[in-house]
Amino acid sequence: MTSLLLASASPARLSTLRSAGLDPLVQVSSVDEDAVLAEGRARFGTLEPEDAVLLLAQAKAEDVTRALEQPAEDAETAEAGTALPDLVVGCDSMLELDGEIFGKPADAETAVARWRTMRGRSGVLHTGHWVVDLRATEDGGTGGTLGATSSTTVHFADLSDEEIDAYVATGEPLAVAGAFTLDGRGGAFVTGIEGDHHGVVGISLPLLRELVGQVGVRWTDLW
Repeated sequence: MTSLLLASASPARLSTLRSAGLDPLVQVSSVDEDAVLAEGRARFGTLEPEDAVLLLAQAKAEDVTRALEQPAEDAETAEAGTALPDLVVGCDSMLELDGEIFGKPADAETAVARWRTMRGRSGVLHTGHWVVDLRATEDGGTGGTLGATSSTTVHFADLSDEEIDAYVATGEPLAVAGAFTLDGRGGAFVTGIEGDHHGVVGISLPLLRELVGQVGVRWTDLW
């Protein structure tokens, strides 16, 4: 079996991978997202939403990769028997609405305002994916580091103010990009999608299959 490490604290991403037959390790990155985006804008100018999430996914995957490799370089402090995972995957999601991008709302007031703007309308949920191949060359490793973005159009129900207030009061919208879930309480407020629903949950299985395939790993080897 080829081992995979998920560089994300998202329970939804972990659950999606487990439901697909994978059993990933988890290590959360220490990336400052605002700093990464600021640096990206300084280097590349205005970032399109699909590029912003890809940049953050790359930063998270590479941050965790550096953290994993650092102790391995110090023979005196490395734990006996500790092995690097074969692959690291980082992800980041944002909702695009009216040309703006939205991550997790900062507070309940922001989430309420966001939903009053979203209701009865459609947005695009972008999820960036970045894969790093850590396998040794003799084990088929490519040294590859690559990524892509999954983009899915989401159609929102026309919620009442009371429904919005009740939903925000559950706390769920505060923990997720775009202030909604597809696999939780928010699922009742999404009338339809165009694209991969896994990408809306947080990690696109078809896209991840393509990415790992590009570094020579068969999807079924991750089961």
